[in-house]
Amino acid sequence: MAIFKDLDISTDITTARTQLAQLVDIVQQDISGSSTRKQYAVFVTASSDELQTYSVTSSLFQTVYDQDYTLQVANPMFDLTVGLFHSGATVLDASTGIDSNGKRLFPSTSLMMREKSEMYRLFAGKLLGDTETSFFAPASSTTTADRIDEALFISFKRLFSRDGIRRNTFAMRFYSSGNLDGSAYATSYEQGITNGYTGSNVNLTSISGSSIFTDSTEASNLQTLFGGRVGSIVNSANTDQKVGLLWYDAGVAVLDLKKICWSTQHVSGVISAVTGSTSPAFSNQTVIGSDSMPSSNPSATLIPDLLVSSSMDDLANYFASTRMSSGSLTAMTFQNETSINSTLFFCRANADEFNYSNNPTYFNDAGELVVMNAQTGDAVPYTYPTTIGLYDEQNRLLAVAKFSRPIEKNAEKDLTVRVRLDF
Repeated sequence: MAIFKDLDISTDITTARTQLAQLVDIVQQDISGSSTRKQYAVFVTASSDELQTYSVTSSLFQTVYDQDYTLQVANPMFDLTVGLFHSGATVLDASTGIDSNGKRLFPSTSLMMREKSEMYRLFAGKLLGDTETSFFAPASSTTTADRIDEALFISFKRLFSRDGIRRNTFAMRFYSSGNLDGSAYATSYEQGITNGYTGSNVNLTSISGSSIFTDSTEASNLQTLFGGRVGSIVNSANTDQKVGLLWYDAGVAVLDLKKICWSTQHVSGVISAVTGSTSPAFSNQTVIGSDSMPSSNPSATLIPDLLVSSSMDDLANYFASTRMSSGSLTAMTFQNETSINSTLFFCRANADEFNYSNNPTYFNDAGELVVMNAQTGDAVPYTYPTTIGLYDEQNRLLAVAKFSRPIEKNAEKDLTVRVRLDF
């Protein structure tokens, strides 16, 4: 039977907080692989024909898993998507006006421009507290050149970021330039004007031009905004170049596509499109930046052309499979933090306490102690506690602590047992 003793809240109960760190290492092939990236067909365009041949389906974001996402043991690592600032040059230049409801209008050669703007607003609301404002790198800047108009958002899952990302541990390998896409051609051979390329590179994995982006080591760069602690992401080759932001508590990286990519590099290939093609093989697709097939924009560049013309799925596929590469090298790494809050209970048994048991078997029928000192034969009481129970003020059992082995308790020793509850 149990023996009770009250705990002194000022001396016997205390609290503590500890931090645990775990290394997260994400390899390139987990990001670039089609079986490890899950798409969500939540967006469907309208079509201009009765057969619906020109409709396009797309995700608003894609989730990257640590293995084939169809397996039950697969774990989602992060979400990947893009966003455009609604008052940035890319959106304003592509817009054809505003309708009567205040919504921006865009030509049929663009795709999901409103969704890209709304995605930017969503992250701005979550991290900055204002859906109408914009991101700057560094976060304290108000200079237009530091404004992130075209953003790549990487949102790490709670399973991997835990309570936050540890400062000065984030690093990301990214290929700033895409593969070359064939040979240059000239529209006027007499004048020697070159304004386009043949071939396709939107689906070619980059093999050169890699950069390492990491969170800044400068303590002065750490700020606390609406979404928590935020620091700058810099180019490791030139730490003065701020290329994005990292929200440590939220586990979100916001990267400026103008700075991490060769923004004016020519791009070409087949992308999804509502306008379709004269060729039946490309009824819901179009060709961008190539002279080998019909193309409305043979001189297309990454920014703004690809960002404006492509669906969000096409863009996620492009950055994940082309700019992250597909090898076995580390694409992203960081250490997460897990905060463990603990309550410590010091259960103290003085020399004259807990040497007897209320268990009826502790005494014989004559009321004499059954427990004897085997060497002297003296009736020296002692016990072997095995369990400690924690009760509330109404004597309701709240927690039980078991010893790994019984501990002898007698009148010649004090005993203090520390019980730790983690949460």
